[in-house]
Amino acid sequence: MENLDIARIATTRRTCKAFDPAKKIDAAKVEALRTVLRYAPSSVNSQPWHFVIASTDEGKAKVATATQGGYAYNDPKVRNASHVVVLCARTDISDAHLAAVLDQEDRDGRFVSAEAKTGQNTARTFYANLHRQELKDAPAWMEKQIYIALGTLLQAAGALEIDACPMEGFDQKILDQTLGLTERGLTAVVLTALGYRSDADFNAKLPKSRLGDETLFTIL
Repeated sequence: MENLDIARIATTRRTCKAFDPAKKIDAAKVEALRTVLRYAPSSVNSQPWHFVIASTDEGKAKVATATQGGYAYNDPKVRNASHVVVLCARTDISDAHLAAVLDQEDRDGRFVSAEAKTGQNTARTFYANLHRQELKDAPAWMEKQIYIALGTLLQAAGALEIDACPMEGFDQKILDQTLGLTERGLTAVVLTALGYRSDADFNAKLPKSRLGDETLFTIL
């Protein structure tokens, strides 16, 4: 398999500001992106996330209920994209969730012995309790994991030549209510519209701009 030029992807991908509603993502590529999200890394493999994927007009309209009023500039991105991913965090890193992760790891053959399973559980529970009980920042800790998944998704979309637009501009309370997330112990963190840009996408014509190496890097 030919090696992907990850630097080229990073320097050529752009946040899409206008999608072509007639262009849809191939099913195989959608499945690849789902795999990327499922296997995204997270702290101590905590996986405190859930992903809602809207591809139908009805599904995208539900997401668009949260892009009204002051967020109306994002409404056409949601409605015209091929797919929209709602990246959600758990509202509680519960013992039941930790047990489910441990059981899945066991079924997947992650543990060579009972001691290894116990060690993994002890380590993950330590960090969960650190954020739940000592630092009391569990929601923020879980949201950090969501942004790891988001970065993974954006790089994967670029590799597949799919245009993407991550969005924090939406009404979280409305979306949580509309999608029934609250009662499932979830909350929406960030949206990502996926598809193919239209000729109206002004950002595609602009050069990318980032701070220079001397500002961003310290080499020891």
